Formats: sequence, C-alpha cells, structure tokens
Amino acid sequence: MTHFVGMHEDEIVGKAYDRHLMKRFLGYLLPYRGIAFWSLVLLPFIAATKLAQPYILKVAIDNHIVTGNLTGLPLLSCYFFVLILADALLTYLEIYLLQYMGQKVMFDLRMELFSHIQKLPASFFDHTPTGRLVTRVTSDVEVLGEMFAAGIISIVGDILVLVGIIAIMLWMNVKLSLVTFSVLPVLIYIAFTFRVKMRRAFREVRSRLAAMNSFLAENLGGMAIVQLFNQQENERRRFTGFNAAYRDANLPVITWDASLFAAVEALSSVAVGLIIWYGGGEIVRGALTFGALVAFIQYIEKFFSPIRDLSAKYSIMQGAMAALERIFQLLDTEASTSPRPSPARGEGEISFSSPIPGGVRRKGEAGPVETIEFRDVWFAYNDDDYVLKGFNLTIRRGEKVALVGETGGGKTTVTRLLSRFYDVRKGSILMDGTDIRQMPLPDLRRRIGVVLQEPFLFTGTIAYNICLGDERALGRMELAAATVGADRFIGNLPNGLQEEVRERGNNLSVGERQLLSFARAVAFDPEILVLDEATSSVDTASERLIQEGLRGLLAGRTSLVVAHRLSTIQDAHRIVVIHKGEKCEEGCHLELMAQGGLYCKLYQLQFKD
Repeated sequence: MTHFVGMHEDEIVGKAYDRHLMKRFLGYLLPYRGIAFWSLVLLPFIAATKLAQPYILKVAIDNHIVTGNLTGLPLLSCYFFVLILADALLTYLEIYLLQYMGQKVMFDLRMELFSHIQKLPASFFDHTPTGRLVTRVTSDVEVLGEMFAAGIISIVGDILVLVGIIAIMLWMNVKLSLVTFSVLPVLIYIAFTFRVKMRRAFREVRSRLAAMNSFLAENLGGMAIVQLFNQQENERRRFTGFNAAYRDANLPVITWDASLFAAVEALSSVAVGLIIWYGGGEIVRGALTFGALVAFIQYIEKFFSPIRDLSAKYSIMQGAMAALERIFQLLDTEASTSPRPSPARGEGEISFSSPIPGGVRRKGEAGPVETIEFRDVWFAYNDDDYVLKGFNLTIRRGEKVALVGETGGGKTTVTRLLSRFYDVRKGSILMDGTDIRQMPLPDLRRRIGVVLQEPFLFTGTIAYNICLGDERALGRMELAAATVGADRFIGNLPNGLQEEVRERGNNLSVGERQLLSFARAVAFDPEILVLDEATSSVDTASERLIQEGLRGLLAGRTSLVVAHRLSTIQDAHRIVVIHKGEKCEEGCHLELMAQGGLYCKLYQLQFKD
C-alpha cells in the first residue's frame, strides 16, 4: 500500500494566505455582484430585527409588567411578533440569494476547471491520478457550495449583530457590559488557536480524500483484472488503508470543532453567570432595572449565538480555503503544449482541407501537406532518459510509412510527437518547412486522424462515438461505418446507430470497439492518418475487411502506421525500423528482407512456422 500512497497522495501545498485566496475567489463573484449587493442590503435589516427584540422585552417588563400597567402591552407583543416574522422572512431571502449565487459560481468554476483540464498536455496526465482531478471538479467545488450555504456574506451580518449588541449593552450599562465582556480575551485566544490547528487538519483531509478517490478510480477501472486474479481480499485491505487514513485525518477536525463549540458554550454560560451575579447586585442597589437584566441576558445569548455558529462556519471556511488552494493550483498549471500563433503564415491559413479525390477545397484554405519531416528529434519522458535519439524521417504526401521495432523502442512516441501530445526536447518536426509548434494546435490536429491500439468509447450511442457530436462528421458517419466494415455488426444491433454504449464500451467486443474507432477516424476525414498498432486487437477476418476499406481511404492521404503484425505493412511504401530510439533500417519490404538485418529477423520470428 505504501508505494501507492506515494504515487497518488496529493501534495501538501505550502503556506497559503487566506486574503490572497479570497481576493482571487472574489473575482468569480463579480458577474453576480447584483445578487451580492442585495444580500448585503438585507444584512442591516436582519441585524435590526434581532437587536430590537430584547429591547422590546426590557420595555415590556420595566414599563408594564413590573409596574402592573398593562396598557400598551398587547401592542408591544404585536411589535415583537412582527419582528420575529420579519427576521424569519429576511433570513429566508438572505439564504436563498446566497445559495443561488453559490450555485452560479460553482457552475462557472467547474466549467473553467473542465476547460482547463482539456488544455493540459499529455505529460500532465502521466503523473496526475484521475481521482485527484475528479476530486478537484466535484468535491472541492462542492465544498465552496457549502461555504455559500453557511453564509459567507452572512458573516458580515454576524459582525453587524455583534457590534450592535456591544453598542447597545454599553449604552444600557457600561459596568455590567465590561464585566460581561471579560470573557472575550479567552474566547479570542481559543479562536486563534483553533484557526491554526483546523487549517492544517483540513489540508490533510483533502489530501487523503484525493488519495482514496484515485485508488477507487483505478481499482474500479481494473475490476476485471482484480477478479480474474482473485485479488479481491488484497484490494480490500489496500482500500481499508486509504479509508482508515481518511477517517483518521477527519478525527482532528472533529476534535477541534467540538472543542471550539464546547468552549463557546462554556464561556456563554460564564457570561450569563457574571450578568446574574453583578446585575443582581445592581438591582438590589437600584442601579439596574429587572427588564435591563433580562435584556442583557437576551443580548448575551444573541452575542454568543453567531460565535457559536462561527465554529461550524469556520470549519467550512477552512475546508473551503484548503479546496481553493488545490483548485487554483490546478488552474495555475500551464498548458505547455498550448497553441502558439505562427509568425510565418497568415491567420487561418493553416487549416483543414479535404484530400478526398473530388473534394472541394474551401476558399482561403491551405493545400494538403506535401512533406512531414522529423529533423534530428530527441525526446525523453523523464529527465534525460531519451526514448528517441537523433531521429530523422521524411514522409511525403500520399506515402504509407510503417514503423516497426521492439516494444519500447520509440515507435508510439513518434506518433505522439506528431500530434503534439508532447513537444520535442531537441530538434523539430516540420510540415512543409513550418515547425508544428508554430501551428495553432486545433488546426494541426484537425489534419490528423489517430487510431490507437486500445480503443476508447464514451457512454452514449454508437452514432455519438463515431462523430463525437461534430456536424461534419455526422454527415459522413454512415459512409465511414461502411468503409471500415463496422456497418455489419451495427446492423445487427437492436437500435443500430442509436444503440447505447455502456461505460468504456463494455457491451461491445474489443474488435467491435476498434472498428468504431476506425469509423471515427474516417468520419473526420483527416488528411494524415496515424494508426498505432490499430489492428492488433481485431480478428483476422475483421482485419482483412478493414484493410480492404483502408485502401480506398488511404488514397491521396499520408499515413504513418505503427505495426506489430508485419503482415499488415508489407505494402507500405517505406518501412522504418526503430531500435533503442534510433532509426537503424529503412526501405520497402523486399529491400529490407534482402538486407537480412533486424527487420528480416523480426519477420522470420513472426513467420518461422
């Protein structure tokens, strides 16, 4: 379990400044400043209704109940009842506006996070667990919703109430007020200590939650392997560790939260005791009325009520601060492969154009790419452990070039660099003499269609998985399915193209999923095709059908094929053999066989029977 925690545990970020975080977060409130304004407008009225209630009790007791003069007492009762109703109604409006604004802000923040994650380079996902990202977009944002529910703006209202109570109590009796407030230094010290401890505890809670989510995402995705190898009990023990770590991280939060609540309750009771002790003596001496004593007790209850609630609100605020740290840390992650404008070409010149024979090129579009050149390319995923070393290759328009070699030799890396999932460390990749790093990324990828070894399908329909919601691809969907032979099994499905696809396409065979990925590539009508061992999971009959369909598809297109089955690339114009990150052989099938080199040995190993 230890190695897993090291890989997936959230980083405990450095010291954060609440003021900085909140200042940045307030930027998300600006679009809804109208709602925030009316929330603030309501606060003085809410405070006034709360502050007026004890004073009416004082007047009723001193002027009517103690004196026995009941005239006017019913009217005061009506005033008191109206204040209660007004307090309830205004509080309802306040909470509704705050939570409404909170939902709006959460929606915006989730959209920004999701959009930002889409722009991050593939290298980011190599070292970032999926569960951590899910935690950012869901749990961490939800904590901010709790902050609104607790009333981030209503804290201002609490402050108004506290200031109002202090002013009224000092106005009514200065000495009794000072005796009552003698407990405040102790309260301030406890609150400060609580703040420091809770911040550290909440960071740990968010860290452990993300680690548990990462484990769950990975384990549930690989449940078939767990069951096949009878590792349920072992995985259960590992999950027990993550679950226990999350539980234990919450214990300090519970401890400090309960401690603050208990301390506030105790100090509230002490304050009431001081009022009764000192105020009782003042009544005996005639320096204080009984109504004022009751009002003081009411005010001190209302004084400690927001402070008592502050323990819960403070817990939520601390959780929100920890969540904001991680959300902003993710948003500050730079998209290192973000598109950069080309200084050599006019805006919009590099764009998609249909290379299909007979296709009509739209006005303003650049022509098809004539050459793709890998020029002295060096690349490493980690530090200086290079998987490509001085790689050189030129691919001309319409050529079918195959990459072969041992596993881990760098074949797939070549295709990833062409699509700019990663950027080269040294050297360059050029399209018609222009470095692809100077091309707008969407335009570059619009030219390239990729079919991976492991097909990925989304939850939805067959139709959606082919066109991915793109209108142009939708128009070519049925033709694309027929081109690769996917229409055969689609026609046998109860709902055809509208058949529902379950998560990751679990209701389809591996071969059927691969056929759909082929159809997807065809539907987007790319100028350049990249096939990364795309037929390795397809049966022989399906592979033959796909090869027949691809002959028409490849006409007029440039294609780069990573192949494990050497039988599938014998008709390639050129075959490039990559060994330990370097190009060691190049030529057509017959030329390489005649050389008797590495390609010949690989071919003989596959067909020695």
